[in-house]
Amino acid sequence: MSDTQTLIENRPPSVATLFLERVAATPDAEAYRYPVPSASGEGPDDWKSLTWAQAAERVHAIAAGLIELGVRPEERVALASATRVEWILADLGILCAGAATTTIYPQTNADESAYILSDSQSRVLIAEDAEQAAKAVEKRAELPELTHVVVVDAAGVETDDFVISLADLESRGAARLQEEPELIKERVAALTKDQLATLIYTSGTTGRPKGVRLPHDNWSYMAKAIAATGLVSGDDVQYLWLPLAHVFGKVLTSGQIEVGHVTAVDGRVDKIIENLPVVQPTYMAAVPRIFEKVYNGVAAKAKAGGGAKYKIFQWAAGVAREYAKVTQDNFRRTGTASAPFGLRAKHGIADKLVYAKIREAFGGNLRACVSGSAALAPEIGYFFSGAGIHILEGYGLTESSAASFVNPGEAYRTGTVGKPLPGTEVRIADDGEILLRGPGIMEGYHNLPEKTAEVLEADGWFHTGDIGELSPDGYLRITDRKKDLIKTSGGKYIAPAEVEGQFKAVCPYVSNILVHGADRNYCTALIALDEAAITAWAAENGLGGKPYADIVAAPATVEMVDGYVKQLNEGLQRWQTIKKFRLLPRDLDVEHGEITPSLKLKRPVVEREYKHLIDEMYEGAREA
Repeated sequence: MSDTQTLIENRPPSVATLFLERVAATPDAEAYRYPVPSASGEGPDDWKSLTWAQAAERVHAIAAGLIELGVRPEERVALASATRVEWILADLGILCAGAATTTIYPQTNADESAYILSDSQSRVLIAEDAEQAAKAVEKRAELPELTHVVVVDAAGVETDDFVISLADLESRGAARLQEEPELIKERVAALTKDQLATLIYTSGTTGRPKGVRLPHDNWSYMAKAIAATGLVSGDDVQYLWLPLAHVFGKVLTSGQIEVGHVTAVDGRVDKIIENLPVVQPTYMAAVPRIFEKVYNGVAAKAKAGGGAKYKIFQWAAGVAREYAKVTQDNFRRTGTASAPFGLRAKHGIADKLVYAKIREAFGGNLRACVSGSAALAPEIGYFFSGAGIHILEGYGLTESSAASFVNPGEAYRTGTVGKPLPGTEVRIADDGEILLRGPGIMEGYHNLPEKTAEVLEADGWFHTGDIGELSPDGYLRITDRKKDLIKTSGGKYIAPAEVEGQFKAVCPYVSNILVHGADRNYCTALIALDEAAITAWAAENGLGGKPYADIVAAPATVEMVDGYVKQLNEGLQRWQTIKKFRLLPRDLDVEHGEITPSLKLKRPVVEREYKHLIDEMYEGAREA
């Protein structure tokens, strides 16, 4: 048995156990960094730190406080908060109390929050602030199981027997620990690997969300498997901004505890650009939309700088892609990421002119980024690879605890999601569907045995609903969602995500695009533009000062986007080409339910919302 197999097979029953082991091993090492607004309220935030021992003191107090409130093993405690250090401390406190965390996105409305609290039978809600607490207080009559709401930031909150502050919870816990100092160790020691640790509700495109039951063993396995990949070390600094209510953000906390590196936590997406040079991370995880925004921002800035600057950027982008493809191909064949002298010389010049500035914007120390949750357009991946920002695409689902595949460090291949994590099995079904089996797979859907049986076979194979192909040496390429494949009325299959990804690499102004064409005789697209990028373009093209809706309605804007659609079509098969498109009057967003909090497109919602535009594009068309 290899060292990796031994490490994984001898894993402890829970991440709570790993946390206690980590605290005992490196109590004085830095664990978390978090921002605190400056005393004046102006200028950059101050960043504070917690050592592992300091984090444990708070985690134990939260755990004991929950026990004091009457929370018993496996009972649910809900967490409704944006990503912040208290989210992690509360989650660990819940696990160390032997309870299970129900995650709720802060954007979730009161009705859906109440549904999740009710369906999960959550006993306590830990809410970020007055706004999150109000959702439960408003629906209290419908939630007989809910005994307390604990508020992290209690400013403006009236506390009583039902609503208490996190500080109060911690002080009650500290008092309980004075009486029973071994309480938390005993609770953690009693945990078994099959006990429920987390309930994550997937934001379904239709109907109510389903609660995915993830036992303690899922996270313990993930922690050990991530460590076994060798992608992270104890010297790393992670910048964590992803929603922790989402499985992708949550799994990053497990890996960190096992490896013991520093994590800087701040979920404010609008602060990413400001934070990166301050935090100077060595790695971070993100969703493709972030890389697309950076790429579009750099391209738009170059374009605004005049023709010469934009020509230099386009040349440098071409060199980056060529360099990435050549070096990755050579590494695959020879084990060395080499390039011919002429290409190296061009790359060196482009590095000084363009790439070095991009790396500096990411903090200057970035070794790698992990991208997941949706497909990254390969041309954008190759651009960043050639610029020295190495994006390792990974793949997984809520039902597989997030990380089932990841690209292996230097041997990464843009356009693939890499190889399975140690201990995870994969096979491709006859219809191309990806099936997974291993310790990361969920126990099932909460209270939905029929839905569980639809995707989970008796022998443990999980049906992902994604279509893909494996290379002879085990790299997986995702083609599309099984249910999203388009079959035209001419009988041709089209993977819309592939076409959409190519357009994102071509057009620097796109934010979201949805390709439509099921049972039609040609493809069309709904296109939403990035507000910052298109506003800057508008200022240079006689549309300055106009609101977004007016800019996208202007003939000049439609003509400009049409040029990029024509460019896209040149590289597509005839049946894939976009014959018509419509620009949307606003960008797609979470608030309107058109994208998920992890920035995935909800196709049925968008197609329903803009049915009139789709119908318009097929009016008068003779269907084959």
